[in-house]
Amino acid sequence: DEDIKNAIEDAGFEAEILPEPSNVGTKPRGVLVGQFTIGGMTCAACVNSVEGILRDLPGVSRAVVALATSLGEVEYDPTVISKDDIVNAIEDAGFEASLVQSSEQDKIILGVAGVFNELDVQLIEGILSSLKGVRQFRFDRSSGELEVLFDPEVVSSRSLVDGIEGGSKGKFKLHVMNPYARMTTKDEETSIMFQLFTSSLFLSIPVFLIRVVCPHIPLLDAFLLWRCGPFLMGDWLKWALVSVVQFVIGKRFYVAAGRALRNGSTNMDVLVALGTSASYFYSVGALLYGAITGFWSPTYFETSSMLITFVLLGKYLECLAKGKTSDAIKKLVELAPATALLVVKDNGGNIIGEREVDALLIQPGDILKVLPGAKLPADGVVVWGSSYVNESMVTGESVPVSKEVDSPVIGGTINLHGALHIKATKIGSEAVLSQIISLVETAQMSKAPIQKFADFNMKLKVGINILGAWGDSGREVGELLLEKLVASIFVPTVVTLSLITLLGWYVGGAAGAYPEQWLPENGNYFVFALMFSISVVVIACPCALGLATPTAVMVATGVGASNGVLIKGGDALERAQKVQYVIFDKTGTLTQGKAKVTTVKVFSEMDRGEFLTLVASAEASSEHPLAKAIVEYARHFHFFDENSLTEDSQYSSKGSPISAWLLDVAEFSAVPGRGIQCFIDGKQVLVGNRKLLTESGVSISAHVEQFVVDLEESARTGILAAYDGNVIGVLGVADPLKREAAVVVEGLQKMGVRPVMVTGDNWRTAQAVAREVRIRDVRAEVMPAGKAEVVRSFQKDGSIVAMVGDGINDSPALAAADVGMAIGAGTDIAIEAADYVLMRNNLEDVITAIDLSRKTFSRIRWNYVFAMAYNVVAIPIAAGVLYPSLGIKLPPWAAGACMALSSVSVVCSSLLLRRYKKPRLTTILEITVE
Repeated sequence: DEDIKNAIEDAGFEAEILPEPSNVGTKPRGVLVGQFTIGGMTCAACVNSVEGILRDLPGVSRAVVALATSLGEVEYDPTVISKDDIVNAIEDAGFEASLVQSSEQDKIILGVAGVFNELDVQLIEGILSSLKGVRQFRFDRSSGELEVLFDPEVVSSRSLVDGIEGGSKGKFKLHVMNPYARMTTKDEETSIMFQLFTSSLFLSIPVFLIRVVCPHIPLLDAFLLWRCGPFLMGDWLKWALVSVVQFVIGKRFYVAAGRALRNGSTNMDVLVALGTSASYFYSVGALLYGAITGFWSPTYFETSSMLITFVLLGKYLECLAKGKTSDAIKKLVELAPATALLVVKDNGGNIIGEREVDALLIQPGDILKVLPGAKLPADGVVVWGSSYVNESMVTGESVPVSKEVDSPVIGGTINLHGALHIKATKIGSEAVLSQIISLVETAQMSKAPIQKFADFNMKLKVGINILGAWGDSGREVGELLLEKLVASIFVPTVVTLSLITLLGWYVGGAAGAYPEQWLPENGNYFVFALMFSISVVVIACPCALGLATPTAVMVATGVGASNGVLIKGGDALERAQKVQYVIFDKTGTLTQGKAKVTTVKVFSEMDRGEFLTLVASAEASSEHPLAKAIVEYARHFHFFDENSLTEDSQYSSKGSPISAWLLDVAEFSAVPGRGIQCFIDGKQVLVGNRKLLTESGVSISAHVEQFVVDLEESARTGILAAYDGNVIGVLGVADPLKREAAVVVEGLQKMGVRPVMVTGDNWRTAQAVAREVRIRDVRAEVMPAGKAEVVRSFQKDGSIVAMVGDGINDSPALAAADVGMAIGAGTDIAIEAADYVLMRNNLEDVITAIDLSRKTFSRIRWNYVFAMAYNVVAIPIAAGVLYPSLGIKLPPWAAGACMALSSVSVVCSSLLLRRYKKPRLTTILEITVE
């Protein structure tokens, strides 16, 4: 270092040796995203508690928890905190947690078959220790899972599996654990809830029979009235059975209630624990008091056991219903085949055989064989064979798509007829199917800002109009208050109402406000009041409110995916139902995006062939669709290649033998919104619109201008070509409209949405196209950056604006719009910037997206109204408001049943969205089909 420093200083410069940073421990690996299952959450208070705990952890930059899926997504720095620390933090708060998957690229989890004893475990460890590139490994004998941390630059995942299987000489069989499959098949909570419910029911039925049926059977009644010690045999049996239900089966309610109180919040478990404990401990106290004083009061053990039984039934049904809401991801996971046929080649590229490999071990560049009727194992391109492929499960397009050599294919789709060899290009998280699953999953994790509707909900709930009084400016504060109101105020309010009910009925009875005939047999005013009080506690249900939105959003995103409409989040879903303007890009969105040259007019001494050669040479370096159309037309003109019009036009511009006819081009440059310019044989060539030529000082004669005007008025784009300062010709290019464009525009107008067209094309062509599709509002000659300004101009008055586009130049506008919709056939950049991805290249899905959003939020509003109205109506009835006039009284066990079914009914209401059908355009347009 000193020698280098001296050499630099000898050259006349100053130099200093900087201290080398010491990297203690592991090297930074960047931010990771981990998904964790979180058990034990029952309502919004639990979600807030877990999110608060996670966000307070050092190294955690983002944490989102979803109640409906019991999943948490955490973005963390692995150099500061590990996934085990995150799991421990969740468990320390009293919840259950486990890692589902993370974004680590250097870790693989394998299922191992063939391990029977400790010697087998030692053999695996020995093989892994000898493999190069293996950093760390852990084998769990109970689950048979092997977790390996490796260096992907040294060893690939497939080589790792081959090495283990080869090292064991075939003793062990390995398969990659699919994280999505591991997550979606995790139904332990449902199974546990069913076991708890059946156990509670089994113990509660005898208690119910002892109270209701046995007194009418003399032999059994005599047995139950037999005094055994200080108590009757019937009391001993009820006490024993209910104690098991209360403290063994019902332990989860005490644990969850304690966890909530420890974290400074309250939830439904607190209400259940309070209600059942009040009934149980009163009954125990009544027995002990009777044994001491000889005055025996009635006991209510069956109230406690039946209440817990009904609550567990509700929880079990809720788990089943919530499982249905995630069916979309399960169906998407099932699309991917488990294995693939890998074509094995020698060093010379000759096929020497085939081998079956795990689909999750496919690598880019692999050649895979797909038999008729089999699913394609990866995204790629066809390198041999031809067939038709059913892509409906991914794109929603029912018509099979023809696939030939160089055709792109999507993993998870079905090969119908001929055998294909495909070259894998995208695997893992980059594959279309994985991205769809990720989008649906992200959407289901996201929280729709549905609390914007909560101003009227809170009027029903608490009787105040906080959000409405503050308006939009106080919306964020209102949202936070809503969470606090539901999670922190609702339960204390219910407990307070319960105490008021207890005191009201007790004091009223003692003061003679109601007759003694209302009291139960051998009862007193305190017991009479206590039963009303317990009913108030257990009938209130904050869970229905917490499930109203996430379950509906989950179902809607799944339904959208099955219809070829991918929704990126609940917030996008909410905004779409309020859309007032839909702005369409013209090229590739309203039109087919397959421009064709329809007219060529030469205005010089050149012949047609020379003119086309010159223009095609200039345009060959451009990626613009119009440029490709010109090159295709010129190639077809020169070589009469019938197939050239359907092949990828880039073929002719990338060094193929046919491109030898093109002239050498120098100093090529594209001028955005104008055209291209270059030099051929030392002379300037301009190909583009009027602005390009006039700004370059080229004059356009009147007869040339008239020819261009005629083209534009017939919905064609006129492209002028100039050579050495003179106009030499004009080409007319037409881009046919999509067949559904006009009908979709009319359909949107019928739905109350105003369509707008924006394009970089000239005004005459734009207006001609707009006339065909009946769009009145047109913005033409707009630069790519100007499209975003057009969007903002419509947003100035607070209107909600949707933008539909497909190209890179649409990305700024898609990002600026309230709702960006990218046509699925568009570019990756456009899809990244959009909120909705329309997998089918069909404009009818714009109507589907808006209609699904409206239906979803209509359902959410009904969920909210029901959840609010339930508590507003049910609590007074439970408190006995109707008892003096109508004699209606809800015993605690019936109140518990109502509470349990309220959550189930909200989830089932959301599940009705699964019956959603795409709107028929004939219905929207009010067309009668004979």
